[in-house]
Amino acid sequence: MTPTQLRAFAAVVRLGSVKKAAAELAVSEAAVSLHIGQLRKELGDALYTRTGSGLAFTPGGLRLASRAAELLGLQDRTILEVSQAGHGRRLLRIASSSLFAEYAAPGLIQLFAGRAADLDVEMSLHDPRDFAALLRNRTVDVAIGPELPSAGGTDAIAVRPFLKYEIVAAIGPTHPLAHTIPGIAELRRQTWLLGPSGAGSVGLVPQVVHRIAIPDTNQQIFQSQSAAVEQAKRGRGVCLALSWAVNADLAAGDLLRVPGPHTRAEGSWSIGTLAGEAAPSAAAELVRFITTPRAIQAMLRGSGAAVGRFRPSIHVTLWS
Repeated sequence: MTPTQLRAFAAVVRLGSVKKAAAELAVSEAAVSLHIGQLRKELGDALYTRTGSGLAFTPGGLRLASRAAELLGLQDRTILEVSQAGHGRRLLRIASSSLFAEYAAPGLIQLFAGRAADLDVEMSLHDPRDFAALLRNRTVDVAIGPELPSAGGTDAIAVRPFLKYEIVAAIGPTHPLAHTIPGIAELRRQTWLLGPSGAGSVGLVPQVVHRIAIPDTNQQIFQSQSAAVEQAKRGRGVCLALSWAVNADLAAGDLLRVPGPHTRAEGSWSIGTLAGEAAPSAAAELVRFITTPRAIQAMLRGSGAAVGRFRPSIHVTLWS
C-alpha cells in the first residue's frame, strides 16, 4: 500500500464517489480507479461495490477506511515532527489514565512545557494495562497513571510513584442517603455516576465499584468525572470523586460524603519510562520534575495548559 493509494481510497470513502474523489485530488477518475484496483489486488478484498443508491463498502473496506485515515494522519504528523525537529523542536508524548488527564495533567503540562521554549507536549488517553506495550513500542515516551508495574528485560521500564490520591463517594444534599450510614446492600441499589475511569478495570474507581459489586444496570458513565460530579450535586445519584477536587464542594455543602468503609479508596499515581538511556531526554526531565513541590502544587491547583504548548493526540473510538 502506498500513501497515494490510501489517500485515493480515503477520498472515495469520505465523498462516496470516485468522480468527486478525483475532482478533490485533482486527478482523473481513471487514476483513482487504478489506485483502488491496486489496493483490491494487494488486499484480496473488493473493498466496495456499486449499488443503485451509491457505494456499499465491505467489512474489509470499512476496516481499511479507518486504518487509512489513521495512517495518513500519522504520515502528516511525522512530516510535521521531522520538520520541527530540524528546526530544533522536541516532542514529548504522554500516555495518561483518564482521571489524571482530567484533574492533574493540565497544570503539570503548563508548568513543565513553560520551562523549555523548544518543547511541545502531546497527551493521549489509554488503558493503564497498555502502558508497558506503548512504552516498549516507542508509541509514547512517558506513561502516567495508577498501578504502573515496573518490568525488566531488554526494554526495562522504570516506574516512580509521585502523588497519592483518594477517591470518595459523594452525594448531593437532597439525595435520600444524605445524613445516613448506608449498608453495602443499600449502596448497590443506588444509581452510581461515574467518569470514563469507571468503564475501565484498573485504578481506584473500578476498585470501589468491584468492592461494592455495583450492578452494571446501576452505573452511568459520563464523558468526564466533572460531569458526573455535577449530576451528583443535583441529587441524581452517587459519584466517586477525587477527594481534593471536591473539597470546596464538600465545605460549601453542595456535596456530602457517603460514610462507611466501602466508599473510599487510597492509591498513588506513578510515572513510567523506558529505563536508562532508552528514555528520551524530555521524558527523563519530566520524571525528575514531577516530584518537585512546584510540580505537585501545579497538579493540585493548576490551570489549563496553553493551546500553543499542548497538542492532544486525536483518537477515534467506535462504541458498539
